Amino acid sequence: MIGSLTGAAVRAIFAALLVATPSLILPSASGAHEIVALIALGAAAITFCEYFSHSPCLIEFRDAPPFNRIRFLSLFVTLFVLAVMFAGEGEGSTLSLLIRAVGLAAGTALDFPFSPVRLVVAVVPEEAGMPLAVSIRAAAGLAYAISIVAIVFFVLILRLQRWPSSAGAFNVWINLPTFDPTTGNDIVARLNRDARINVALGFLLPFLIPSAAGGITALFGLRALSEPHSVVWLVSTWSFLPLSLFMRGIAMGRVASMIAEKRRRTERDAPVSAGLALS
Repeated sequence: MIGSLTGAAVRAIFAALLVATPSLILPSASGAHEIVALIALGAAAITFCEYFSHSPCLIEFRDAPPFNRIRFLSLFVTLFVLAVMFAGEGEGSTLSLLIRAVGLAAGTALDFPFSPVRLVVAVVPEEAGMPLAVSIRAAAGLAYAISIVAIVFFVLILRLQRWPSSAGAFNVWINLPTFDPTTGNDIVARLNRDARINVALGFLLPFLIPSAAGGITALFGLRALSEPHSVVWLVSTWSFLPLSLFMRGIAMGRVASMIAEKRRRTERDAPVSAGLALS
């Protein structure tokens, strides 16, 4: 009881810190701190309830680390580095200049024809000027590189540590609260279908989200891109949503393979058990 309460409280604090990180680094407009504090408290409350309750409602793979830890760290690092980069525009600190240099290198490497980074840069209107386009490209390159590293690290964990077997017994009801294994067709077929859908969406979203961002720019004008907070959150969301879908698809495919393997072992052992019983 005390361990669950402490763990839920610590995770709630980290969730609030995640939401507040850009506002703690970047200068905020009047009244923005109150709004950010309210959203941070809401995120903390949801996280606390999800991890303290016996039956979660939204957070998947709650008892199968490090799935959510990788997602959290990737989003936190993305928000932090982008906020530091935009906060240091002009005469920045050594850290901000270093992050900007890495971002420019990543953006240049990933800015090739029909790439997601190229689509993000294309959203910037021509009247915005070259400096803003360069900053957007650096931010997109950084965010996309962080998401790629997170996916590669998760795949390595899955292969080397045989995730989620290394975390103990896997409970489908606890770790997949939005997936009902008792309805529909065979659970393995449903898991594989959902895995393929999530991977496909994770691949397509980096190309589709810039279109929505272009609509936001057309609606609100350059103000949506001239505000560092807006850029940080838009670019972070653009990179994090596909990452989450990719990881979810890979994880569900892994769970499906575990269930199928367990069924095969049961079928192999069944004739042996029957023969021993007859003898």
